[in-house]
Amino acid sequence: MSGFNDVKALLFDVFGTVVDWRSSVIHELETFGTEKGIERDWTGFTDKWRASYQPAMEEVRSGRSAWTILDELHRETLIRLLDEFSISGLSKAEIDHLNRAWHRLLPWPDSVEGLQRLKSKFIIGTQSNGNIALMVNLAKHSNLAWDVILGAETARAYKPLPESYLRNVALLGLEPGECMLVAAHNDDLAAATALGLRSAFVLRPTEYGPDQSKDLQAEEGWDIVAKNLIEVADELGC
Repeated sequence: MSGFNDVKALLFDVFGTVVDWRSSVIHELETFGTEKGIERDWTGFTDKWRASYQPAMEEVRSGRSAWTILDELHRETLIRLLDEFSISGLSKAEIDHLNRAWHRLLPWPDSVEGLQRLKSKFIIGTQSNGNIALMVNLAKHSNLAWDVILGAETARAYKPLPESYLRNVALLGLEPGECMLVAAHNDDLAAATALGLRSAFVLRPTEYGPDQSKDLQAEEGWDIVAKNLIEVADELGC
């Protein structure tokens, strides 16, 4: 792992990098629909739900809305989509169950092994816009062996705001150059490296489905470019 001797912690984007959010949410909605006898375009529902992700966070980032955790932002969007897709009569418990689909996402095939290997030499933790409860439940559901749960809620800021990265680095008692962000998204890595963090790009060409049009390659000279977390572990000598 020549060139990485100063790196002590790996911080991971989670949605898309570690877990396959799209296939997981589609499956959750399809299962719910089958159980309730509700037929809808669940793929379209999922894509619209995710498309609301950045606009909802931008309301918080900009200061137009007060600090709100991602679970609550997801739920606000879910309520709107249920109306848009003409789904009515659900109980609060059923709506809560649907919203917690994001707590039950499945990992990519390489994620569990890759994280275990990386954990053998580094502190590994989340650097996610997901809130703490979401990340903890997701870790338990999918056997993700984090040492620490960090992210937007611990920093009180959503990526890519600088404080989202820097406050979490500081919570570990480290300097930016001692942390490496592992992500499948070039814009996330660009924001982190501008602050001095190291970088590992992981290719996830089907995160957004078969017609994905972004993050199909590394767009800058990241420290590591890999097809999966196993390759990241290989690069770092784990």
